Amino acid sequence: MKRIIISILGCALLTGTATLSFAADEKEGKIKQRKENQQKRIAKGVENGSLTPRETARIERNESKINKEVRQDRKENGGNLTNKEKAKVNRQQNRVSKEISNQKHDDQTQK
Repeated sequence: MKRIIISILGCALLTGTATLSFAADEKEGKIKQRKENQQKRIAKGVENGSLTPRETARIERNESKINKEVRQDRKENGGNLTNKEKAKVNRQQNRVSKEISNQKHDDQTQK
């Protein structure tokens, strides 16, 4: 009887750990995918002239700062981000996304 209970608890523990790991990987995958999407938006803005070189440079600097911070946080945490850090990165990406949109739709164009 004790063996059955221990086996059930062991399986439950492994399942829970795998689920948490998968959820963490999924969130970090979202960060990466979002970064790639924003890079595509920037490239389109440069291509169609809606982003000036100065605007592009500022947006790229902001993206670079976020990327550097993520690398540093992962280094400090054994390759992972904490939930608090993921939320912070999400807020930062929201700001950059808004900046991309604002700059693409202002009246400044590449000459």
